[in-house]
Amino acid sequence: MDNKHLQYSSILIVLIIVFCAPFAISQEVDDESEFTYDMNSPNGPDHWGEIHPEWRLCKKGKLQSPIDLTHKRVHTTSKLGKINRDYKPANTTLINRGHDLMLRWVRGAGHIHINKTKYQLNQLHWHTPTEHTINGRRFNLELHLVHQSKNRRIAVVGILYKIGRRDSFLSKLEPYLKALCSKRKVEKRVGIIDPRKIKIGSKKYYRYIGSLTTPPCTENVVWTIAKKVRTVSRAQVRLIRKAVHDDAGANARPLQPLNNRLLKLYRPDDH
Repeated sequence: MDNKHLQYSSILIVLIIVFCAPFAISQEVDDESEFTYDMNSPNGPDHWGEIHPEWRLCKKGKLQSPIDLTHKRVHTTSKLGKINRDYKPANTTLINRGHDLMLRWVRGAGHIHINKTKYQLNQLHWHTPTEHTINGRRFNLELHLVHQSKNRRIAVVGILYKIGRRDSFLSKLEPYLKALCSKRKVEKRVGIIDPRKIKIGSKKYYRYIGSLTTPPCTENVVWTIAKKVRTVSRAQVRLIRKAVHDDAGANARPLQPLNNRLLKLYRPDDH
């Protein structure tokens, strides 16, 4: 091969790396057997970035999630606009991935709109206890609604729960959650689920730029966390923990440094 062909080949390789690499690692892994939430394990959260080269952001990233939503650093604004949810009912399947339970909409379930970008709702999953904290306080359950745009950017809407009254959306899923309690990595057809039944309960929310909270810890994820902490029953939290059935006792990543990121709190204008 002459020098000209070598030069063209090198340029082509660079272009492939630049344009394709961010997309190749944008999704959470479906096989969670390679990492754990056990802090004493060699595959625990402090070592996720060492397991695979493409997971290096878990250790070296500067825009990592979750964070403490501390009011000492928050910037209150009315300019972000309300959460514009354009969801619709769609077919779903429920899968036990080993460390969490994921409800996947087969062909998406509508969209949210953030800064004129449309993000399709693809899946949701739960973490116990919460991954994000508010002023240092950790709650019992965190729901993540995971969205993706056409250019493969990710936006996650998070809802935090404390022990109290039963959550009506979770109540509808309980028969399917119980069916997966004794099985791992088994996908079960659930049927039509309407994401509009998921209650947020507040117009106020936190917004910051972070990452996926599981490997590969992809960054530049747009995070929206509802300010209102909703309620879930103790039995519902136990059911989710039982179905996860790993040995860590939790599936919440430790808090990550905020560094120099801007943390916003949307509050509608009184007018």
